[in-house]
Amino acid sequence: MPPRTFSFEVTRTSTASPDRLFRLETDGARWSEWAKPLIVQSGWERWADQPGGVGAIRRVGLFPVLMYEETLEYEPGKRHVYTFARSAPVDDYRGEVTFTPTPNGTELRWRGTFKEKVPGTGPLVLALLRTAIVFLSARLVRAAERD
Repeated sequence: MPPRTFSFEVTRTSTASPDRLFRLETDGARWSEWAKPLIVQSGWERWADQPGGVGAIRRVGLFPVLMYEETLEYEPGKRHVYTFARSAPVDDYRGEVTFTPTPNGTELRWRGTFKEKVPGTGPLVLALLRTAIVFLSARLVRAAERD
């Protein structure tokens, strides 16, 4: 039986500009400033041509539980696509964050898809990942609107 695929989507609106939200979301070094208490440590595992650009790997979490996320696509102010760069509880994770201008600010859409690594674990991992993104997207919007 092939592994099952799961997906989620979280949408938020913000009065902040797409550029402001994008800069905060793609700057791995600053996540610990706005994503606490979920993200206490953040930084760069690997740089790219531009901070957060294609090939960059951000390191976020709290030691010893750190996630390493590699940027796959980078469209400033518009779209950021990433995957898990090291072992994770899922296979083929793909996260995509889009920033769409609206008359009053931005629509933020954060999507994720993955295949379950261990049969039967998909629903639990889906609930955990979606809950984390609900929290992180709320904190991201708050930080972008505060500054």
